[in-house]
Amino acid sequence: MTLCHPSAIPLAGPVADGRPRLLVLRALGLGDLLAGVPALRALRAARPGHEIVLAAPAGLAGPAAACGAVDTLLPAAAPGRAVPSALPWAAPPPDIAVDLHGNGPPSHRLLAALAPRRLLAFAHPGTPGIQGPPWRPDEHERERWCRLLSFYGIPGDPRDLALALAPPLAPSPAPGAVVLHPGAGAPSRRWPAERYAAVARGLLERGHRVVVTGGPGEEELVARVAVPGARTLAGGLPFAALSALVAAARAVVSGDTGIAHLAVAHATPTVTLFGPVAPALWGPPPSPRHRVLWHPGPPGDPHAPVPDPLLLRIGPQDVLEALDALDALDGRGVVRG
Repeated sequence: MTLCHPSAIPLAGPVADGRPRLLVLRALGLGDLLAGVPALRALRAARPGHEIVLAAPAGLAGPAAACGAVDTLLPAAAPGRAVPSALPWAAPPPDIAVDLHGNGPPSHRLLAALAPRRLLAFAHPGTPGIQGPPWRPDEHERERWCRLLSFYGIPGDPRDLALALAPPLAPSPAPGAVVLHPGAGAPSRRWPAERYAAVARGLLERGHRVVVTGGPGEEELVARVAVPGARTLAGGLPFAALSALVAAARAVVSGDTGIAHLAVAHATPTVTLFGPVAPALWGPPPSPRHRVLWHPGPPGDPHAPVPDPLLLRIGPQDVLEALDALDALDGRGVVRG
C-alpha cells in the first residue's frame, strides 16, 4: 500500500494502489471531528471507490477509525483552531479536496497548493476562483458541512448521528456511572468546579456511581471536583478507554466540549451546559436523551479567560433536575408512566 506520507495512519485496512484519493481537511479537535461525521459519511457514500484521507491531529486516529468513513489519517494540526501551515502530502494531487476546516481563505489556499482536480469549499472574496455556497455564521456545525456538500451534488443528512462510532472493544472502567467532565478548551466554557462537586454530592445521595474525568493538565481541576465516594480518572484517558467509559455511562455531564459529542455519538444520555455559544450552533440533536441547559442572551467570547455570565446562571440544582428527568426515561427515551 502506498500512503500519501510515511507518517499517515491507515485506519481501514489495505487500500488498493491506484485508487483515487479524496482529501478532507478538518485539523481541529474531537468535538469538531464528531460534528463532521454526517459530512464524512456523505462523502463515503458518494465516493465509495475513493480512499478518504482525513487531515487531522494524530491523536484523533481512534475516533476517525471508529466513525467508519475514513481510510487514512494524515497528521495535521496547528495551535488553537488555526489552519496548518502545510500538509505532509507526498503523493500525486488528490482527485478531490474538501475544506471542512473553515470558510477560508487560508484553508482554501492550503488545499489548492496540492493541485486537486476538484476543490469543494465555501465561497470567500479572498479566493474568488472557488464557486462555493455562501458561509452562514449562525448555522449549526453539522448542518453547515452537509449544506456545503449538497451544493456540489453530494447529499448528506446532518441528523445522521445514530451510532456515529463503532461500539468500543475495551470494557468500561466504570459501567453505569454518571460521568462528570469539568474541563473545556477555554475558561469561558468551564462551569465552576465547586458546582460540579455539588452535583457529584447530589448524585451520590441518590445512589448513583460518579466518575470525574479530565484531560491532560486538568488534574488539579478534577481534584477540586472530587468528593468522597466519587472516582477520579484524570490526566487524559486513552481514546479507547474514554470511549468505553462514555458508551457504558448512565449519563455524561459536561460543558460544550468534545466529550459531549462523544456521548451523543454513542447514544449515551447527556446534560450539556452552554454559555458563550448557543446550543443552536453546537448542541446535540433534539432528543429526550439529551438535555441542554442554557440561558438565552447575547453571544459571548468562547475563548475568554473567565466563565461566561450565561454559563454562571446555571446552578447545580438545574443539572440534578435534568439528570432526574433522564432517569425517568425508559430505554427508548420515553417517560415512564
